[in-house]
Amino acid sequence: MKTIKLPRSLAVCCFCWILITSATFSSSGQSPDTVFREQKFNLHFQNTVIYQFHPAFHASYSGQNSLSPSFEDPLSVTATLFLGVKLWHGAGIYFNPELSGGAGFSQTTGIAGFPNGEVYRVSDSKPHVYIARLFLKQVFPLSANLTQQSDGVNQLRCKTPVEYIAIYAGKFSIMDYFDDNQFSHDPRAQFFNWALMGNGAWDYPANTKGYTYGLVLEWVMKKWAFRFGSVMVPIAANGSVMDFNVLRSNSEAVEFDYHYHAGKQPGIVRIISYLTQARMGNYKKAIDWGIAHDTVPFIDSTHALGRIKYGFGLNLEQNLGDNIGVFFRAGWDDGHTETWAFTEIDRVFSLGLHLNGQLWKRGDDHLGIAALVNGLSEDHKNYLRNGGYGFIIGDGKLNYGPEYIGELYYSWKIFQFPVWLTADYQFILHPAYNRDRGPVHAPGIRLHVEL
Repeated sequence: MKTIKLPRSLAVCCFCWILITSATFSSSGQSPDTVFREQKFNLHFQNTVIYQFHPAFHASYSGQNSLSPSFEDPLSVTATLFLGVKLWHGAGIYFNPELSGGAGFSQTTGIAGFPNGEVYRVSDSKPHVYIARLFLKQVFPLSANLTQQSDGVNQLRCKTPVEYIAIYAGKFSIMDYFDDNQFSHDPRAQFFNWALMGNGAWDYPANTKGYTYGLVLEWVMKKWAFRFGSVMVPIAANGSVMDFNVLRSNSEAVEFDYHYHAGKQPGIVRIISYLTQARMGNYKKAIDWGIAHDTVPFIDSTHALGRIKYGFGLNLEQNLGDNIGVFFRAGWDDGHTETWAFTEIDRVFSLGLHLNGQLWKRGDDHLGIAALVNGLSEDHKNYLRNGGYGFIIGDGKLNYGPEYIGELYYSWKIFQFPVWLTADYQFILHPAYNRDRGPVHAPGIRLHVEL
């Protein structure tokens, strides 16, 4: 059996975070307040380590962005501190320093629905510390009715209005507020796959770590909610530097949520739309450029300001009982302009089932199973067929087939500690939409601590 070698610097960081975890857990073992008390500040922590491997698989050919057909077993780690401080009535500031290191399969290339939602598109496996979030939240009440908001990650314990308008401004992930789903949204606790933590066809604006700068407005009522977000985009595709000229480059998203009941069981339907403007390339123009120059298409040759990318998404969650729920997502984007920030998916359908361990008397355990289908637009297909490359996929040529992915996980809470061990398995047919490669089997293990 192959020995897993963790880089020394990464091992040191992991050890330091384990010490912090132990100290934090020791200091938090006190009985909860019997009287509800509002918080002036709070501090939380998470640490997630994911190990995955895939055996060797068949590949008729490979390109510069192909998943390696040889055995791979990468390891990734993230650790985050969540600090919240109350400023004045209804306002708080939140600060999240984060450490990340390790890598995904083939330096995070070769699969559009990538199997590890913790690694994003970073090729450097050395650990780095950076600011993940630093934002201000202000709540304006719309009703006198109050509810008790519990202590949580980026959430202070307080009495908050049932109906309100909230403003979030600063650095954050736009997926913190959009396309939520209680059964499929968090790769640290639920499904690993990128296209199951959110709508894969939403090329959501972010740097290479998944964060951006901007403003989100939220209008929440008892049965519905409306959100609008305007945020920055990278200067270059898959870039870490954001474009601060927001008049020429930006991305907007709108979402409408409706809460309902099917029989006695609650459900939520969400409809999302987005529009991004940036100095993007065009797939068809890149193909024409390649023909004119007797070479493969090169998307960067067609970059121009004012290019627009837009899309739509549907998100549904439905309880079938106290401990059983299902979810569904569908997404579409125009598919003319290049993928700019997330992953190369233009069409997506996903369906899944979630079971809470209370069904077998383990209320902190979770089991999930899901299937998803990823697809490309005709322009995007033709670009890859002619030998073009994106920043996620590209095998040098393409025998197109939809990318089919199935995922099954079981999350087990270890004794009474806030530690979960998860076993995960993913089956990937036609990786990067190529019938000439795969299938790929990708088992994995996740260790997650949260305090």
